[in-house]
Parts: sequence; C-alpha cells; structure tokens
Amino acid sequence: MRLTIARKIALAVIGIVFLCVGTMAWVSSSNLQSGFVTYLNQVQGKDLDKLGDLLARRYQAEGDFEWLRRRPEALRDVLAQMTPELAPEAAPRRRPPPRRGARPEEREPPRGARDPMAFGPRLSVMDAAGDMLIGPPDVAGSLSRQVLVDGKAVATLYLRPLRQVGAAGDSAIVFLREQVRDIVIVAAVMVCISILLAFFLARHLLRPVAALRDVTARLAKGDFEARAPLLSRDELAELALHVNAMAEALEESERKRRKMLADVAHELRTPLTVLRGEIEALLDNIRKADVNALRSLHAEVLHLNKMVDDLHQLTLADAGDLHFDWDRIDVCDLLRPQVERYRARAAKSGITLKDKVYGQRLMVRADASRLTQVIVNLLENSVRYTDDGGKIAVVLALDGSHALLTIDDSAPGVPEDEHAAIFDRMYRVDAARTRERGGSGLGLAICLVLVKAHGGTIVASSSTLGGVRMVLRLPLDMSAK
Repeated sequence: MRLTIARKIALAVIGIVFLCVGTMAWVSSSNLQSGFVTYLNQVQGKDLDKLGDLLARRYQAEGDFEWLRRRPEALRDVLAQMTPELAPEAAPRRRPPPRRGARPEEREPPRGARDPMAFGPRLSVMDAAGDMLIGPPDVAGSLSRQVLVDGKAVATLYLRPLRQVGAAGDSAIVFLREQVRDIVIVAAVMVCISILLAFFLARHLLRPVAALRDVTARLAKGDFEARAPLLSRDELAELALHVNAMAEALEESERKRRKMLADVAHELRTPLTVLRGEIEALLDNIRKADVNALRSLHAEVLHLNKMVDDLHQLTLADAGDLHFDWDRIDVCDLLRPQVERYRARAAKSGITLKDKVYGQRLMVRADASRLTQVIVNLLENSVRYTDDGGKIAVVLALDGSHALLTIDDSAPGVPEDEHAAIFDRMYRVDAARTRERGGSGLGLAICLVLVKAHGGTIVASSSTLGGVRMVLRLPLDMSAK
C-alpha cells in the first residue's frame, strides 16, 4: 500500500491520539487507585476511633488488658462488635451449624466480624508500659490512636496503612475494576472517533493538493491552459494562485515563442527568396552578373547576418551567457561621437538632429561596447523611421544619481497602447515602421536586455515632436576615481 500524504497525516493524528488518550487513561487509572487507597486509609482512621472506644469500655470492665495479650480471638470478638465504614451491605444468609466439638474461635464469626478490609491483620495494640499486647511489632508509618480511660492513655492502637487496593478486600477490587473498565471504554470510543475524524480531516485538507497535482501534471504535458481551482483560503490557496500565475506565464511564453518562430521564419524567408531569385536570374542570364547584382546580393547577406547576430545575442542573454567587460566609463564621451556620426546620416534625409549633452562627466559602470550598441540602436531607429525633413533631439542630463538619456523624434509615432510592446521580439508597427524601412524587430529587445544588465531602465512614450521618445536611465558609479 502506497503511503500517501493523506495517510501519513491520518496516521500521525491517530498516533498522537493514541498517545494522548492512552496516557490520560493510564494516569487516570493510576490516580484513581492511589486516591482510592488514600481515601480508604482516611476512612479506616474513623474505624480506629471506634475500636478505641470499644477497647476503653472493655478495659473499664476488665481492669486491664491481660484478656487481650496475644489472644487473636479476643481481638476478633471486639472487632465483631464494630461495623466498618466501608463494610459491604449484603443480605443475611443462613449459617451452617457449628461443628460438634469445635472451639468458639473456630466457629464462623458473626456478619460484622468479616473484616472486609483486612483491618485485623494490620492492627497492633501496645499497652501504657510500651509492651506489645497483640499484632506485629513493626509500627513505623502506621496510623495511631490512644485508648483513653478517664482522660488517661491506657493503650495505643497502631494501624498499618493500605498499600494497594487488593488488601482492602473484594468489594474495593470490584469497584476499581468497574471504574478502570469505564475509563478504558471511554478511551476506546474516543480513539475510534478520532480515527474516523483523522481520515476525514486528512482527505478534506488534501483536496486542494490533489487538484494541484492534476494541474501540474497537465502543465508538465504542455497543457498551459490548465488552472488550479481555489478550494480554500489558506496557504494551499496561495499555492494554487502561484501555480495559476506560473501557468499563465508559461502560456504567454509559449505564445511568444511560437510567434517569434513564425516571425523569424518569415524574416528569413524574405531575404532567402530574394537571394534565390537573384541567383536564378543570374544563372538563367536574365540578369547580368555586374556590380549592382553583387551589391544587391551582399545587402541581403548582410541583412541575414545581422538577424542571426541579433538572435544569437538574445539566445545568450536568455541562457545567462552574455558576457560583459565592466569598466568605469563616461557616458558623455561615449555619446558624442555617435551623435556626430548619425548627424551626417540624418542630414542626407533632411532630418535635423540636435543634441544637448551634459557639460560634466557622468561616470557609470558599464561595458563600453554593449552600451555603445544600445545608443547606436536607439539613434539608428530614430534616423531610420523618422520621415524626411523631420527632427531628432538628443539630450543627456543628470537626474539625481542617474544619467538620463532622452531621444525624441518626429512622426511617424507609435500608438500609446503599444509603447511597451515595441520592446518585444520581432515587433513592428505595420502602419509606418515596416521592414521596407529596415530592421527585424530585434534591436529594441536587445537594448532592453543590455540596459537591464547595466542596472538601468528604458521606456518608450509619445514625443512632443510627434514621434517616439526613448528614455534611458543608468545609475551613476559613485566610487572614487
């Protein structure tokens, strides 16, 4: 039989119940026995007082205790005259006639002389002179009572206390057996009820676990639409929420993966189709193998190479294998040459590029080549996607403990609800920023990865110039030079 969590919980609860109920039953029965023995000893103290009164009256009648010295039958006669506090009440029964020639002490004593609690064997009587009249001489720890006659102690009674219930007679044993039996019955009933409740409770508590098990099994098989039901409001419900969030993330990741594969296949198909057409045209002598044909083939190969390089960088970033050569660099020195480089390219399209670079050094901890790649990507997008005759504004400023680079461009822009999406892989706004104007939709995705690796942020928003505003924030390196 497989030991499931429900069975483990049930067995643990049952074990605890067995331990607790068993301990309680054992302690209760032990305390009952010891308490009952103590109670019997207290009651027999009253019997000892009665016996003292009887011996006092007999002493007054006899004048001394010689009639009692070493004569057990005389003590039995006295004991027969008293009724013990706990003597059993039974219907009188007919006694058989005494045997012919039997001595008086051998005849069956009267009803009251039965001594149901073994009173006589534990009794010792010592006279005023200190001589033991009857009974065992060892009286250490015994109850004691003085026999008083006219205010004078004529003897001392010693009664050794009961040590166990068996010495108190059959009636006490029967009483205790009944009590212990009731305790055992109650304990057994409690254990049985606890067993049933333990299995019910274990199954009830683990219902959410069973649901989570089924959901995770479906997720493991690739069914990312599986969701765990919320069957409670405890920690298992929180776990179900986390599992559902994980399932949603996996579903979204799978959707993006499939979309990216489709986009990559589409992006690769276009240059490959162009290359195939160009080569087939050359082979069929439809087109001459001149410089223009080779330049067209070279452009398509460069486009393929750029896309493969971008995909390679993203793959390394996802695997955590993208390496950086960290150094303390000045963002101003890194930005100026790139702005001058793209100013000339922008001028060819009639685009005005203005810049405002912070006048002091802005030191950051960065990989110079990687950070340059980010700046180049941002400037390349602005120059490439801005309409002819447009404007580009580049501003590098100090923002508290961060270096703030802002790049604004003019129309066309991006809808506000798609600003965050432009950092997704293979994303394009078909209305204006299409492949015909260059790019594969991987540049900004690479920028986002590199900026996060530098501990910075990059966001897109609407520009006052009518296009897109890119805001790059990098933490300054406050360490000593």
